[in-house]
Amino acid sequence: MHVSWRLLLRLLLVAVAALLLWERFRAHRPTGSAGGVTDLNKTSPLNQPNGGPVNDEAYVVYSALYKEPMDQPLAFAEPSVTDIPQVDGSCLKPGTEEEQQMTDSFVAANRQTHRWEKKFTIAQGYHLLSNNEVTIARQCHAEKDVSSAQCKPYADLKTIRLLGVPGFDQAHTRALVSVIKSCGHLCGSGGIFAVEKKGETWARSPASDFTRDCNWMY
Repeated sequence: MHVSWRLLLRLLLVAVAALLLWERFRAHRPTGSAGGVTDLNKTSPLNQPNGGPVNDEAYVVYSALYKEPMDQPLAFAEPSVTDIPQVDGSCLKPGTEEEQQMTDSFVAANRQTHRWEKKFTIAQGYHLLSNNEVTIARQCHAEKDVSSAQCKPYADLKTIRLLGVPGFDQAHTRALVSVIKSCGHLCGSGGIFAVEKKGETWARSPASDFTRDCNWMY
C-alpha cells in the first residue's frame, strides 16, 4: 500500500506537537499535585549516619511519656529513627511561628541518626537493643521462634519502639516527638505528635491540624 509523503508529514507533525505538549505539562506541573509530590528522601533526607549520642533533655521527655506501666515489656532501638510521611510534601502543617520552630528543630535534630543510651528513667524498666539485636528480634518474631537460644531473650517482645529525637520550640516548653512501633518486617505503626511541658513533666498536646496527618501503618 502506497502512503503519500503528505500523510507521513502530517503524522510526524502531530507526534512532535504531542511531545512538546507533554514536556510543557511536565515542566509546569505543581509539585503538590498527584504524581508531583516532592520526594523528601531526596530533598531533605533524614537518619543519615554519625549523629553521636542523644542530648539529655530528650530522655526527660520520653521518660515522662512512658511513666505509666504497660502490659508488655518495653523495648527501644538504640539508633534514633524517624520518618515524615508525605502529604503535599510533608505531613507536618505548622500554623504558628512556634510550630514552625518545632518543625525546623525536629528536622534538624533528625538529619542524622543519633544513639540512645541507658538514660531513660522508666519505673517498669526497658530493653535497649542494638541494630543487630533488633534484626534478630524481628527475625524471631517472623519465624514465631520463642524457644531457641538466640530468640529466647526476645520471646516476650511484641513491639520494638524506634524513637526520633525531639524538636523543641525556642522556650523548650513544647516539642515534636516521633515513635515507630515495629512488630516485624512490614508490620507496625508510627506517628509524629506534639508534646508540652506541664509543671515538671511532659504530656501529649491536644490534637490539632499541626500533626493530624502524621500517623501511619505499614
